[in-house]
Amino acid sequence: MLEVNDLHKAYGRHEVLRGVSLAVRPGTIHGLVGANGAGKTTLLNCLYGLESGFTGTVGVGGDLRPVREVTGLVPYEPYFYPRLTGREYVEFCLQARGRAVPDLRPWNQLLELPLDQYATDYSAGMKKKLALLAVLVQQFPYLILDEPFNGLDLEANLLLKAMLKRLHDQGTGILLTSHILGTLTEVADEATVLVAGRVQRHYQAAEFGTLEADLLAALHGEKLSQLDALL
Repeated sequence: MLEVNDLHKAYGRHEVLRGVSLAVRPGTIHGLVGANGAGKTTLLNCLYGLESGFTGTVGVGGDLRPVREVTGLVPYEPYFYPRLTGREYVEFCLQARGRAVPDLRPWNQLLELPLDQYATDYSAGMKKKLALLAVLVQQFPYLILDEPFNGLDLEANLLLKAMLKRLHDQGTGILLTSHILGTLTEVADEATVLVAGRVQRHYQAAEFGTLEADLLAALHGEKLSQLDALL
């Protein structure tokens, strides 16, 4: 199990994460929900070892192995080195972990990427699919996906949902952020809501019916009475 326990992270006097705890079990999709500035990306960066100087514990299993060892990450805005083709990017990611490069043709029949073109010339949606390809071919037991639906068209969005459901059924644990609540609740088993760096509430799938109303009240409670007066 991938665990976060009492995580605190601050930049100077500004505390971004305030005692966050959550767990991602194998074979589950755990949604992470919150407005911009709630601390979602900072949390993911702490988990993956891209941030330091935090307190609390993060890790996988009883011995809290580093998350990065057994987890693939797709960041919100994947970075690609200039003059590196899509194929070379995937090969680089595999070789950096000492893994053999498989035949990419079956995967690319699915994702339809111009692998022999420079990755920096890809559209936003193609860049997202390339970053996904680089982690999917490695068959990690856990995945961290920061806004994976961002930039995808309808066709790719539906395909990604189908992929996530199959990974879920195969036992992969997935931590997923999304601003699109409808998409997240379609695929997730549970969700954690972050508000101003704190866990407001954990939800199970059976409780998703109240998630949008609860989030609206938490983020815009004072504005709702004004809205009632105007409309």
